[in-house]
Amino acid sequence: MAKSIFEEMGGQYERQGNYILPCLTLPTEKETVIGVWGQRHLRYLREHKRVTYANLLTSGTLHSYLADIDRQAQERFERLIEQMKQAQGITEQLKAENALEWVGRMNNIRACAMELVNGEIIFA
Repeated sequence: MAKSIFEEMGGQYERQGNYILPCLTLPTEKETVIGVWGQRHLRYLREHKRVTYANLLTSGTLHSYLADIDRQAQERFERLIEQMKQAQGITEQLKAENALEWVGRMNNIRACAMELVNGEIIFA
């Protein structure tokens, strides 16, 4: 019996009940910590970009890709917050004088920065 292309390339089969299935394994990948931004992008890939998700998963680059996205998004988020604070004149003096106003304005800035990062990096 002639070998299949899979067998010629070094692949093997194993019997599972009445079926003969190929022995497939994913390439090993270094486990990295993936933060909030990376998890959001992962969920987006799984739900909306299934082909890209499958390609990254089977090539063994999913975790490094998500860690990179997480790092980029976090850096952009922090940069946006600082720029918005300067543009709106939010200082430590305001924090000392009127803490409630400072908290409200900072929450507004964080929400705006989060929307921008989501649109630019996470859901793009």
